[in-house]
Amino acid sequence: MELFKIIKKPVITEKSQRLELSWVYTMEVNSLATKVDIANAFEKLYGVDVKGVNIIKTRAKFKNSRKGVTVKKKQTTKALIALSKNERIADLMKLKIKD
Repeated sequence: MELFKIIKKPVITEKSQRLELSWVYTMEVNSLATKVDIANAFEKLYGVDVKGVNIIKTRAKFKNSRKGVTVKKKQTTKALIALSKNERIADLMKLKIKD
């Protein structure tokens, strides 16, 4: 798999910003990627040493709107990537990776 197909984009939330202080970065990844694929892609893209990877898969959710239309929220896969101490990557707010 190509690097940009494995790691889609960074997840920017309050929780992910708080985790960055302890050297853990949150990325949206391809659902078929393994932990080893994600670690290798992250090391090649950002030039840092990856300590560990955790994967979180969220299921698709359905909601009914007021007008009776059903809306589907898509299934996503997030990876929590832990770096070695004192290693940081550039500001994730400035990075833009295409969907």
